[in-house]
Amino acid sequence: MAGAAPGADRADERSGPDRIRTEIAVRELLAAWGIAPDDPRTGRTAERVADAAAELLAGEGVDPVPALRDGRIPAPDGDLVLVRNIRFRSMCEHHLLPFDGWIQLAYLPGDWIVGFGRLHDLVETCASRLSLQERLGEQLVDALMLGLGARGALAVVEARQGCVADRGPRQADSDAVSVAARGALVDSAARAEAFRLIALAAVADRG
Repeated sequence: MAGAAPGADRADERSGPDRIRTEIAVRELLAAWGIAPDDPRTGRTAERVADAAAELLAGEGVDPVPALRDGRIPAPDGDLVLVRNIRFRSMCEHHLLPFDGWIQLAYLPGDWIVGFGRLHDLVETCASRLSLQERLGEQLVDALMLGLGARGALAVVEARQGCVADRGPRQADSDAVSVAARGALVDSAARAEAFRLIALAAVADRG
């Protein structure tokens, strides 16, 4: 999922990391940690962190809704649309550590649908910013409701949290699951069907 988030070329929609200030800040951080400026281990660290920030935070300031609207297709007769096992990575706003995992994304179309690739782009844009797992799910379903006029939207986010796995409790095998829903997928037979299909995917993967 490398590269800029979809829509990131529209300068008026984004405010990504300032490369020069990032490099200066990283050098100051290393100095605060007692690492000498001429330490051979970190000669290019500031530059590399700036590169990583440009990629990991490419979704900052990008509104994903216009890209969904640009890709709209009149909806055929049908019901639930579900894309399973979308891989993502994001950065926790609390400790600036990564969290990553899988997203199951579903919506009930109104008048419009989009190609499946647009849904992957939506996840990439929303994940490429400082966030929390719960907020990421909320942003995804809100974008589907606004961008497509969906009758309902659902996001199930399963993630390994770096702040839990790599520090503090250090529970490397623990993951967290959060659910965000809007409209007709808050509580309905369609919601139950979405969860049934998600469960089938999980069983198939384990099998």
